[in-house]
Amino acid sequence: MAQERASIELTRTLKRVKVPSFIAASDGTLTWGNEAAKRMFGDLTGRPFTTVIAPEDVPVVQRQLQRKLQGEPVTDYEVDVFTSDGRRRRAEISSVPIENGDDCHAVFGVVLPGRPRDRTPPAPKLTSRQDQVLQLLGEGASTEQIAAMLHLSKETVRNHIRHVLRALGAHSRLEAVAKAHREGLLGDD
Repeated sequence: MAQERASIELTRTLKRVKVPSFIAASDGTLTWGNEAAKRMFGDLTGRPFTTVIAPEDVPVVQRQLQRKLQGEPVTDYEVDVFTSDGRRRRAEISSVPIENGDDCHAVFGVVLPGRPRDRTPPAPKLTSRQDQVLQLLGEGASTEQIAAMLHLSKETVRNHIRHVLRALGAHSRLEAVAKAHREGLLGDD
C-alpha cells in the first residue's frame, strides 16, 4: 500500500515538472506524458514515440530503447524532434528503464528541447508527376508498383526518381524520403 501511494505521489509530482517527460512501453508506445510534454508535443498517449522523432533519427531512438530493454541503466543521446506546431528542434533525451515495472511501462524519458532549428532550404521544384512519384516513394512503393499505379513505363519512373533524388540532393530513395519528410513535402498520413 505504501509503495502504491508513493507511486501515485511520484506521478503527481512528475506531472508538474517543467521538462517534457514520458513513459513508454517496451514496444515504444507512449503510455504517459506530463503537462509540459502535452504542451510541447500534444497528447501522444497510445502513439509510438516515432511520431515526433525526425525520420533519420528513428533508428537511433530504437537502438537506445533496445539497449534499455537489454539492461542498460541509462541512455543519453540527441535527436531532432517535431513539436506540435511543426517546428523542428534538437533535443537531448535521457531515459531509464522502470525497475519492477510491468510490460506496459518499460522506460521513463526526459526530453530537453533546444531552440527551434533553422528553417530548411526552400522546397525543390518538382513537376506534378515527380511529386506523385515522391509521394508513392514515401508510401514505400517500388518502381514496378509506381509504374503500374501511374500507368507509366518502369524507365519513365526511374527517370522521375533520378530527378527527385537530384532535386532533393539525396543519394538513395530512403534518404530522399527522409529529406522530403523533414521538408514537409510528403502528404499527411
